[in-house]
Amino acid sequence: MKWTPDRRLCAVALGVFILDQATKLLVLRLLGPTDERVVIDGFFKFVHWGNTGAAWSLFHDRNELLAVVSLLALLGLFLWRRHFSLHLPTGQAALGLIIGGICGNLFDRLYYHQVIDFLRFYLYRRSGEQIGFPAFNIADSAICVGVGLLILISWQQELAAKAAKVERKAEA
Repeated sequence: MKWTPDRRLCAVALGVFILDQATKLLVLRLLGPTDERVVIDGFFKFVHWGNTGAAWSLFHDRNELLAVVSLLALLGLFLWRRHFSLHLPTGQAALGLIIGGICGNLFDRLYYHQVIDFLRFYLYRRSGEQIGFPAFNIADSAICVGVGLLILISWQQELAAKAAKVERKAEA
């Protein structure tokens, strides 16, 4: 089998989806709703939180709307995938991470009617109150890393284009 850019992208997306769903199944089996397991006190714990919104619980209780937005995002990414540096292995990985992450959270929205979040980083204030980053999951992480890679690719291409322009001016 020849590994085309589309196949590499799909392999990464499938890997992310499987890892995301496997970790969520573990959470569902090992933790009851709203349960927590402290891993590093005052820094990191596993939680079982359901999120019917988007990042930071924006659009809370808009699960159906966010499922539609996810489907539209997947359609757009598929139709315009050639515009995301798919010729580069990094571009294939980035798009695969994003698509796999969207599929993982979309599955949750359709099957569980909420996204299962379970990674929680936090600190204690002097008052004993917890402050921290909202809980997230493997799918969320994959989407963020994929977007970061696309930004890096874009930045590298911009630098290369500027360097080529300077070189052309120097030759003229």
